[in-house]
Amino acid sequence: MNWRRFFDFRQLRDEPKPFLEHIEDLRRTLIKMLVVLAVMMGVAFAFQKRIVELIERPLLAFDPERTSLTNFGVADPLTIAIELSFYAGLVMAFPFLVLFLAEFILPALTSKERRMLYPAAAVSFGLFLVGVLFAYYCVLPPTLDYFFNYSKALNWRPLWSVREYFSFTTQFVVSFGLAFELPLAVLLLVKLEILSCEVLQKTRAFAVIIILFLAAIITPTTDMLTLILMAGPMYLLYEGCILIAWLMERRSRRQSLAANSTRG
Repeated sequence: MNWRRFFDFRQLRDEPKPFLEHIEDLRRTLIKMLVVLAVMMGVAFAFQKRIVELIERPLLAFDPERTSLTNFGVADPLTIAIELSFYAGLVMAFPFLVLFLAEFILPALTSKERRMLYPAAAVSFGLFLVGVLFAYYCVLPPTLDYFFNYSKALNWRPLWSVREYFSFTTQFVVSFGLAFELPLAVLLLVKLEILSCEVLQKTRAFAVIIILFLAAIITPTTDMLTLILMAGPMYLLYEGCILIAWLMERRSRRQSLAANSTRG
């Protein structure tokens, strides 16, 4: 693994910037990210009722009267609305945040490479959205149903606080969205020759441990079921990354052979 290339990202092609200019670039990047996030949060807050209905929909499949939800805090409705606006705003602002961050980390790109930032940001948002939708439609409903019925099987009445439910569901789906960014990150590292298909194959066992560790960190609960539901798709994505790396390396070899034959 050629890690030295990773630390060359912030170097300009002409001459290095002074440290204070890097700090100024970082400040401007953070301001742009915060402004976009704040705007998207405002938009989401205006549609808070609709967002609440969407998040409650998986619960209605097995608890149509919402008997399991209880509000214990006086200010919980407002604080939960702000929290939901933050997560919804994060989803909507995600492509812009990725674009701004890429512009800061990769200032040494050529004009052609800079034009690739926009489709890369679109792909990043697409993967994030796929992860969110996959969690919302495929993973979240059976997870909630399992915990609901498991409580009833133990003769306990399922009674969840509104704050706990919305925190769990929003963190759950956003965590899946972030996990689905793995292929794009690997594609970037392969493109920069930091990783290769051979390295990914040899480090598969270590990757499993790292995936389990990351899944344990980003999942909103500590139960094994949620951990497996998070780690399983992440491992499948890792295997997909190996395939992506292999295809990229094969394409690179073909281009090199074509270039050499043209010169010859």
